[in-house]
Amino acid sequence: MNRQSDYQQVLDSLYFTPEQKAQLAKRAADAARHPARKSHRPLGKIAVLAACLAVALAVGAGASGVLKSAAESFGTIFGSGTAQTEVIDKIGHPIGASDTDNGITITADAIMGDTYNAAIIYTIRRDDGTPLLPEGTDARSLMMGGFGGANLPVRGGSHGSAWFVTDEADNSAIQLVQTVTADTPISHCTATAEFQDLRGWDDAAGEAVTLVEGHWKFRFEVDYEDLSVTLGGGETFQQNGMTFTVDSITISPVAVKVDYTVDREVQWSNAPSGREDPEDSRQMQRYFENVEILLTKTDGTVIDMSSSGGSIKPEHGVTVCGKGEVFDEIIPLEELASISVGGIEYQIR
Repeated sequence: MNRQSDYQQVLDSLYFTPEQKAQLAKRAADAARHPARKSHRPLGKIAVLAACLAVALAVGAGASGVLKSAAESFGTIFGSGTAQTEVIDKIGHPIGASDTDNGITITADAIMGDTYNAAIIYTIRRDDGTPLLPEGTDARSLMMGGFGGANLPVRGGSHGSAWFVTDEADNSAIQLVQTVTADTPISHCTATAEFQDLRGWDDAAGEAVTLVEGHWKFRFEVDYEDLSVTLGGGETFQQNGMTFTVDSITISPVAVKVDYTVDREVQWSNAPSGREDPEDSRQMQRYFENVEILLTKTDGTVIDMSSSGGSIKPEHGVTVCGKGEVFDEIIPLEELASISVGGIEYQIR
């Protein structure tokens, strides 16, 4: 198909959940007030990465003092149980790269992930030990100006989230968690992290205001052990008068990703750039949002991953889709019983 608008090109390569689309629009207008998915805030430019993002910056990275272990960095965010700690110790990788500006140091503490997903945790600290943020600042209202995260050289589309976590015992620092889910495998590579101005929502002003000024850049290695397993391949289900074929399911203690193909090519409108036609929204529901993904743990707990972000791409009469997301907590594989995609159940154990 010959699409004429920038908006249409984005639709062809990426999909945003309704929560992500709302947050991205607010970010663009400096009006992001509430995070999506609990305390998670979609990270705009992570969500619109496309086609070969090459790392070509030569930026110095300073030492950040004592290097934290991956378990120390991720434990308070993704779980610190014995089984969770064992997983983090196995797949996590400490980083320690940092940059300092205006008396503030941002350090990439650690990274973990799998074939298609990565989670990175940073610490933002005021060097003189004084409070980093004004008293009473709600971490859920915070955002980074500019890029605000790590750029991984992914050959394809990707999406992700970012959110802040306060440290009750240390008001001179705050943590930032970034997640990335890619359409193509994330290989061992060099990532570039870039941040500019820590901002927060001001109710009185009705807009985001700068709380901490600065510009930070540094590089680090993307390195972790992949514990993911692959399921499925060719199974089909019927939905909305179309046939969906499950191409593969990749699952790990960190995340899940489901790739499938629909036997009909999605038809987009030629809506003006920056606007979404109601028909496009309906098509997204038919091809993407309505595809149910349920993860069942061995204790019977069911986790609904149906609202995961991903991509939707028309290709020669069919539509190729991928849905995936990093979990809110580490889930050891031995605690996962099965995953259901469109009603097709796959045993994990």
